[in-house]
Amino acid sequence: MKNMYKFLFGALGCAVCGVTGAAPLSGVANVNMTSDTAVTAKNMAMDEARRQIIVDVLSPYSDSSALRSAVANEKSSVLATLISSSGISGERQSGTAYSASITMTVDRAAAKRWMADTEIQNWLNIVEDSGNSFLVVVNLNNKLTDWVQIRRAATDAGIDLNTVSVSGNKIVYRVQSSRRGALTIALRDAGWRYQDLDGALHIFK
Repeated sequence: MKNMYKFLFGALGCAVCGVTGAAPLSGVANVNMTSDTAVTAKNMAMDEARRQIIVDVLSPYSDSSALRSAVANEKSSVLATLISSSGISGERQSGTAYSASITMTVDRAAAKRWMADTEIQNWLNIVEDSGNSFLVVVNLNNKLTDWVQIRRAATDAGIDLNTVSVSGNKIVYRVQSSRRGALTIALRDAGWRYQDLDGALHIFK
């Protein structure tokens, strides 16, 4: 059984599906900063929002632990190059404080290059999603048992699970959009719960 366990997850790690990308990489951060001047507080708020949004939108497509560490240690000037556009609403400031709701979109190609340069395992595609498929992120408690359960539920429902990546207790699949409803029903009947988050369907118990 131990050798079979190694084989199954070794095979999973090698199975990478070549399909088109993911949901738009946009996020929102509500920030509130205080410093010696409003200008400094705003700069700090923008930096905080940038770091938060990069982590939020890239986590479904990468090793989230490695991503958080890399973002925390990266220079602000480098992270700024990963942002293609931004917007601000609800802006408030005083002599020493600044708060706002900040929206940013991460540049897909720049993010892909940066994660490669910082050696973050990821499955982000450069081409935007065509809408024909979606990501399924599965968090496993018991790797082998849970993996077998999910594969069986999908197979019984006639759903193809294309493995994108395996990282620790997390497996990422890509599934045809037309099969989304059938997949959620099959997994629910098998005792799994699910949540839509950042454009991906997260599966857990």
